[in-house]
Amino acid sequence: MSFRFRVLGLVMLVALSATAATAWLTLRQARQQLSATANADEAQVDMISSELKAYASRQGTWEGVPTLVERLHQDTGQRIRLETDFVVLVDSDTQDNPAKATRPLGPLTAVVNPRPTLSLANVPTASLASSTVKAIGNYRSGVLFAACLTREGLAVTSTPGALGMPVFGAGPNNPQPDPVVVDNCRVGTAEAGRDIAADIARAGDCGAPMDALLPLVHGESGAETGRPVTPTKPPQGSTDGGTGTTEDQVSCLTQVFDLQINDVAPQPVRLYLGAASDPGAALTSGPMLAGVAGVAGVAILCTALLSHRVLRPIGRLTAAAQRLGRGDLGGRVPVEGRDELAELGRSFNQMADSLQRGEERQRRLVADVAHELRSPLANLRGYLEALKDGVITPDPELFASLHEEAVLQQRIVDDLQELALAEAGTLAYHRVYVDLAELLETCRTAHLALAEAAGITLRVVAEPVLVYADPDRLRQVVGNLITNALRATAVGGNVTLHCARTGTAAALVRVADDGSGIAPDALPHVFDRFWRADSARGRGTGGSGLGLAITRQIVTDHGGTIVVTSELGAGTTFRIVLPSPLVPDDRKGSLPR
Repeated sequence: MSFRFRVLGLVMLVALSATAATAWLTLRQARQQLSATANADEAQVDMISSELKAYASRQGTWEGVPTLVERLHQDTGQRIRLETDFVVLVDSDTQDNPAKATRPLGPLTAVVNPRPTLSLANVPTASLASSTVKAIGNYRSGVLFAACLTREGLAVTSTPGALGMPVFGAGPNNPQPDPVVVDNCRVGTAEAGRDIAADIARAGDCGAPMDALLPLVHGESGAETGRPVTPTKPPQGSTDGGTGTTEDQVSCLTQVFDLQINDVAPQPVRLYLGAASDPGAALTSGPMLAGVAGVAGVAILCTALLSHRVLRPIGRLTAAAQRLGRGDLGGRVPVEGRDELAELGRSFNQMADSLQRGEERQRRLVADVAHELRSPLANLRGYLEALKDGVITPDPELFASLHEEAVLQQRIVDDLQELALAEAGTLAYHRVYVDLAELLETCRTAHLALAEAAGITLRVVAEPVLVYADPDRLRQVVGNLITNALRATAVGGNVTLHCARTGTAAALVRVADDGSGIAPDALPHVFDRFWRADSARGRGTGGSGLGLAITRQIVTDHGGTIVVTSELGAGTTFRIVLPSPLVPDDRKGSLPR
């Protein structure tokens, strides 16, 4: 699988995982909020229903309920509509302006039934029917009394009474209520002379013995009738003849109670909250899915741009590496920016530059070796062919000349081999602590005869300085510099060897002469292979041309540096700086720590 698709897959996995986790958390939070909203709505419905039911139960009528509905509308902000089967009691949408167009109704919210529920749980079986008839009479008179007070604008109190029936009264907080008004309501709603025969008959139809109901007929119910009691058709679900169970009788009497108060009790009403056009609390997944798709699209686009940004320089780098492998060392990659890919491109270009320089050095080396060996080998071949053909006569002087030429070529080959080993890092070094002052004196002694023969003064100005190095290789370095200095110095000149400590961890070695000097344009090439300051000087006077190249490599391998300064007609100075640790004198010649 390509890198592009791997990056795309990884980014998509991360993006989709993060998006899915975010969507899940969002949905969970939204569901919790919707659940809380639904609970709040249910609590609001319960509160409105409870207040409406309490009002009608206490007041005994729905008259005056618009005032309560207006307050509930202001408190909750809900549209409130109450209606029965035949009439709309109140609608907060049109309460202030009846001509205002109403919004479409929403679904039915609740049914508010303010009528009391008859409780016969603790009544003896023999008294069930009589208790029911009494409850009917008491509730009828009480609810009519409460309705009358409501119409007169007086407060009404309602307290729980026997069998679950409310006990109504005039409120104590009425502003100086007129006793006459209260008495009139009480007298006018007592239903004096009311015919309770129907109540007794229906109760008897529920299975109550007639002898238990006879006292009610003779006035114990609070009203005389003097009319015979005729059984009526039992209500649905009742039993007759006293053959039913107590549970059946209680159920039948409860229905009788509801039937007999129906004409005076406030009617059950349907409660509507809100309107069909109101926005509902709903959770839709469409926007969530659209968001997920959008995130995925952005992730794909960003991945494509990122992979293009990453793979384009990698592609160019790959193509350049392939050209490099085919031998095209001139190929380079364009580098932009400072990121890791740009750094990789710069490193590749540096590697290609190094390979190209190495290739060029190799070509120059081959060319230099061919140039250096061509003439000597041609001379040897010419002499040997002349000897073979008898053109010249062999003598000891000729053989000595040919031997000297062969020795020179052997030295060139040896120097080339040594330089190759040094540049490859495989030249062996045997390091010990060396006193540079003693080493310079040893080199002076070795070259003193050659200097005296040339009429040149060779001297040493040194102080004891220890370095950790290979003494044989250092003598080779100093010897090469002394040899070059003697060749460049005329009779009567001077060559000075000097060493001293510089700072706390370095040693300076200086080889100076007052010879002919080196031209400024030639100074950068003094350490090149087969370079000579005087191009007219041959091997007999100028050496192999490899000595300074070997010298620089040995100094570099010892962690040091070598530089040259020169002035035409004034002389040349080579300066070598080597690491010089501070160690006691008694450690000279020993191995390092």
